[in-house]
Amino acid sequence: MSWPVGSRWFRHAGGMPPISLDEPTGRYLSFAEREEIALLRAQDVGVRGIARRIGRDPGTISRELRRNAATRSGKQVYRAVVAQWKAQQAAKRPKIAKLAGNDRLREYVQNRLAGAVRRPDGTIVTGPEPPAWKGLNKPHRQDRRWATAWSPEQISHRLRADFPDDESMRISHEAIYQSLFIEGRGALKRELVACLRTGRALRTPRARSQNKPQGHVTADVVLSERPAEAADRAVPGHWEGDLIIGTGRSAIGTLVERSSRSTLLVHLPRLEGWGEKPPVKNGPPLGGYGAIAMDAALTTSITKLPEQLRKTLTWDRGKELSGHAQFALDTGTKVFFADPHSPWQRPSNENTNGLLRQYFPKGTDLSRWSAEDLEAVALAINNRPRKILGWKTPTEVFAEQLRSLQQSGVATTD
Repeated sequence: MSWPVGSRWFRHAGGMPPISLDEPTGRYLSFAEREEIALLRAQDVGVRGIARRIGRDPGTISRELRRNAATRSGKQVYRAVVAQWKAQQAAKRPKIAKLAGNDRLREYVQNRLAGAVRRPDGTIVTGPEPPAWKGLNKPHRQDRRWATAWSPEQISHRLRADFPDDESMRISHEAIYQSLFIEGRGALKRELVACLRTGRALRTPRARSQNKPQGHVTADVVLSERPAEAADRAVPGHWEGDLIIGTGRSAIGTLVERSSRSTLLVHLPRLEGWGEKPPVKNGPPLGGYGAIAMDAALTTSITKLPEQLRKTLTWDRGKELSGHAQFALDTGTKVFFADPHSPWQRPSNENTNGLLRQYFPKGTDLSRWSAEDLEAVALAINNRPRKILGWKTPTEVFAEQLRSLQQSGVATTD
């Protein structure tokens, strides 16, 4: 076939094989067995003789010769290739997709996948106005639609928690992916792939972006000096942090608690004078994430937490946190820095930053979003169920941590 035809078939199949390539089970005749039947039939071997040779029941051979023989010449001639094609066609049993036949289930999936982002009081945050979806991957360095954006796997497992006694409210994540990516499934609109974290139009892998840490630290704040209790995630209060960068020196700070995976977004507005006068060499940065501005914003965000839930903070090697000593004095939170070129030492934060890029794509101005907008996005992220948490949400786990601290405080007082 031509390259355009193959490309079109691949696209219509959502980047997946349109037919199953698995070998049939022993219950069904294989292509090799059909070749053997064709050879023996050409040698005028009887039905029972063929059955003895290939180890099948005579009734199976009789039905195979009757149903799958070629008939274009006006008489029945058994050919293995034709018989295999006929068997595959007969094995197809089209049925209505589960999402197409269950309105309640489809509405649940759509709401968790493409529902609106809301503030704590329930008001909808519209977010940016994205370009029209053209059937391709997410627009390069342009705004994307803000949505609830649970992954299909999160939706599939959360159904069991929300409807423990309703077996009709069950669907696998693979079925959701197929409804999104394969044309003709009829349940979910294809453009809803833009609500997935990757935003890709086909199920193809992509290269991960490279993180380039920089800066320097002293020997007492390297990762090897971090308390051992922070590594096993058993004790809450240990955080990972980083920046997501936008255009025009705009940024948003991200903090992720290692135990509950709860996320805090730090608002970093540009300072007064940005864009009004040329930058001064060795002068204070006005982009919003210089050392002084970063220290003030982080202090404001983290001091809202109880003291027991702000023990340590692990950051990358960026210079924006060069004022970590003052930050530690003001908040009681000890800062540690990951090794150079080692983003896996802050895995929860790196994963969360990938999720946040759905709302704050690369190449966009991040300074336009207010603190209330960031709070709404953080609320959406924290209310997604997580596989690592047994399909609980970070908000639920964080609330359990707070209750545990309050109970232990009461017990100590008594």
